[in-house]
Amino acid sequence: MSSTERPVTTTDAGIPVASDEHSLTVGPDGPLLLQDHYLIEQMANFNRERIPERQPHAKGGGAFGSFQVTADVSRWTRAAVFSPGEKTDVLIRFSTVAGERGSPDTWRDPRGFAVKFYTRDGNLDLVGNNTPVFFIRDPMKFQHFIRSQKRRQDNNLRDHDMQWDFWSLSPESAHQVTWLMGDRGIPRTWRHMNGYGSHTYLWINAAGERYWVKYHFITDQGIETFTQDEADQMAAVDTDYHQRDLYEHIRDSQFPSWTLKVQVMPFEDAKTYRFNPFDLTKVWPHGDYPLQEVGRLTLDRNITDYHTEIEQAAFEPNNVVPGTGLSPDKMLLARGFSYADAHRARLGVNYKQIPVNAAKVETHAYSKDGAMRMKNVADPVYAPNSYGGPAADPSRTDDGGTWSSDGEMVRSAATLHAEDDDFGQARTLVREVLDDAARDRLVTNIVGHLLNGVSEPILTRAFAYWRQVDADLGAKIEAGVRAKQDEKDPKKDEQGNPARSSMQSKA
Repeated sequence: MSSTERPVTTTDAGIPVASDEHSLTVGPDGPLLLQDHYLIEQMANFNRERIPERQPHAKGGGAFGSFQVTADVSRWTRAAVFSPGEKTDVLIRFSTVAGERGSPDTWRDPRGFAVKFYTRDGNLDLVGNNTPVFFIRDPMKFQHFIRSQKRRQDNNLRDHDMQWDFWSLSPESAHQVTWLMGDRGIPRTWRHMNGYGSHTYLWINAAGERYWVKYHFITDQGIETFTQDEADQMAAVDTDYHQRDLYEHIRDSQFPSWTLKVQVMPFEDAKTYRFNPFDLTKVWPHGDYPLQEVGRLTLDRNITDYHTEIEQAAFEPNNVVPGTGLSPDKMLLARGFSYADAHRARLGVNYKQIPVNAAKVETHAYSKDGAMRMKNVADPVYAPNSYGGPAADPSRTDDGGTWSSDGEMVRSAATLHAEDDDFGQARTLVREVLDDAARDRLVTNIVGHLLNGVSEPILTRAFAYWRQVDADLGAKIEAGVRAKQDEKDPKKDEQGNPARSSMQSKA
């Protein structure tokens, strides 16, 4: 591009700038001048250009695309986004959970899978992971769980001893930890993993009939994973491998896609189903509730500004549209508050006016003022009013009357369903889903993780934890750890400098 075609640098106020290289000084070597407002603007903006990173899910990337409905699910939901033939713009953000923004993409960790549908009824957000379950079922433990996966207070290091301390004291984590330590604990790319809503949600059809649903985004590229050694090598070669892979494939018109399928449970079935259908540590076996196709989600447009389109993207499970709703899942109900509250703290109260978060439909809200307010507000700014301000219309929503609950106020987790135990589904995963080779890799992964600084009292508890999943599995894990625990660094010979080793042997 020639110099005549290039735009002129300006300040943020649009005022032309005299130089991109030189500050305003008294003589060429003189002191700086306070009236160099452009220099001050540049330094001040630089000092403030980082917003707080997300507490979990800090490291991530994503892209834009569309969702095309390919089946008729109108018998279960009246949501416009899922009506036959509907096409809706979407944004997906993929992420790791425990690592900070600079951490490697290929650490063993669950992957966030957050989808924002810009529907004609407002934004619908599905905030899930690449696993259909989670570590805990009660939000009281969420903050503690995340802290156990983060860095210690004293030395600022991540600590496997903390992780296994929490997991082994929380038996409900067994199903998710089995997923995490298995092959799918490290996806090869974001394109080669499934996404799950994980929670149970509500669907409502045009007749007002209610159904419980679980969302499954099945990768059309097929499942591919890294072994632990492959992931370790990639972390050394390219810490941003997953972000780079997605960006380059979309750039080269190799658009990744996922087929959305749902499991549908009749509303009344939940009361007598063998598992608690609202327990985030449980799945619904597909033999009981088969997958039903809904449509295809395709990513075909890369982001153009990471900060404005990904770092400021705000997903929240409370963004539900008519025809959809929440369920009695305790974790889901708590996330309905916590996500929006986190965005207000991190991005400001008017975060929904940031373009990437703004609905594609006209909004008529009574929110006003606050930092970074962009949208004009006209009187009246209160309701009810006599001056033509917006008025609520219950016929346009499914708010209220969607499901009910009663009982005494308690702090407990009653087991009202026949098969509500913590280890049963993890046991099924190990015995019936994994083959012999996958079980061997699971043992190797767990042994390697436990050998990384886990103290003796917690090791003993971890062995008992795995024996409750499967006695043979637990025995193999203990034997593997005991056989290697005296080695200071099990991989030191593989990672040593061959030239140095050779010289030392000759000496």
